[in-house]
Amino acid sequence: MPHHRYTQSSIGYLCVVAAALLWALSGTVSKFLFQAGVSPFQLVQLRTTIAAGILLLWLALRNPSLLRVPLKDLPGLIVLGLGLAIAQFTYLYAISKIQVAAAILLQYQAPMIIAAHALLSSREKLTPFTLVALLGSASGCYLVVGAYSLDLLAMNQTGIYSGLASAALFAWYSVSSENRMRAHSPWTVVCYALLFASVLWNILHPPLDAFLHPRNGFQWLCIFFVGTGGTILSFGLYNEGIFRIRPTRAGITATLEPMAAALLAWFFLKEFLAPLQMAGAVLVVGSIILLQAGKERRPAKTQGASMDIAP
Repeated sequence: MPHHRYTQSSIGYLCVVAAALLWALSGTVSKFLFQAGVSPFQLVQLRTTIAAGILLLWLALRNPSLLRVPLKDLPGLIVLGLGLAIAQFTYLYAISKIQVAAAILLQYQAPMIIAAHALLSSREKLTPFTLVALLGSASGCYLVVGAYSLDLLAMNQTGIYSGLASAALFAWYSVSSENRMRAHSPWTVVCYALLFASVLWNILHPPLDAFLHPRNGFQWLCIFFVGTGGTILSFGLYNEGIFRIRPTRAGITATLEPMAAALLAWFFLKEFLAPLQMAGAVLVVGSIILLQAGKERRPAKTQGASMDIAP
């Protein structure tokens, strides 16, 4: 049994790490699309519609039982989808208005909010390992994005408020997803969340309007990646991680994203990493290792325990 708990925990951390890497690449691709003339409104409609359509079709063909939910559970899934829709938009809008590093820094205040919720609700005990890892990951995130050289007060105020809103909404999504996964598979939860998010963005923005604009093949390839790798896989893996290691630990582990984004910028754009940024990367990785080393309690097993979506 201890070995089983360890295995489930390891899978949970790997899922969140993979999600963070996909989000890091997706954020960089999104910035490229904004510079190419795609608006945040268009990208969030493209992203949610593509993701919802592909995931809905995939589950319908591979395991239709995952799409069956009681009517009484639909209101909660609808609210989760609406929250996800706004969370995605506020993050993309922040990226379009301020530096990517600043937007990432603001969104990654979410682990603090999740930890505060866990402490106030007493639903999750914050161990010394978790508290130290929380502070370490927050400090590492601050250094990795070079926040010590960012003049936040001089930046677009709307972008800053949008970034803070994305942090609060991402924290809420993490906690709310865990609640939904007490009764449903992580893939059921993310599918319905994306479905209702896409419905909202095809109401707030003219239906399918973003698909009608002329774009070249590479731009469509980037959009497809944002909708699949940056949305379906990343949120699906993140939900799997939440199920196995709880929202607080998943949120802290996801701070690997800014480190990955910095490394991608160094590799592809030859952007130099300052010593303090490298120290921040070490702090983030060290915090994740500390979390894995700390003892934890597995969440109660539910019918959503498996990543397998095949029939």
